[in-house]
Amino acid sequence: MRYIWTSVGLICVGLALLGIPLPLLPTVPFLLLAAFCFARGSKRLHVWLTTHPKLGPPIEDWNQSGAIHTKAKLLATLSVVLVFGVSLVFGVPNHVLAIQAVTLGLVMLFIWTRPSQ
Repeated sequence: MRYIWTSVGLICVGLALLGIPLPLLPTVPFLLLAAFCFARGSKRLHVWLTTHPKLGPPIEDWNQSGAIHTKAKLLATLSVVLVFGVSLVFGVPNHVLAIQAVTLGLVMLFIWTRPSQ
């Protein structure tokens, strides 16, 4: 089982890293899942991830208080606005725009109702 937990954790770190430049691919949830998996599969990788200077702080913020850093909230909001704007520019059908608006609106509601760090 340790190999499975570690493998899933590594996949999650990879997805989190892809989420940095790609809008709509969430970074922090994948980091949280990776930390969870590494805690069960590899103590060495768990320590590496949670103490990493760039990847560790969002995990620590979430673990301590369920908080999301204000800068991350602003970047998420910018990303959502850009994605929705691109959809408008490319003439995505109205029913897809409605689904996007509801989904992205709920994501923003969740993000902005979390405590700020």
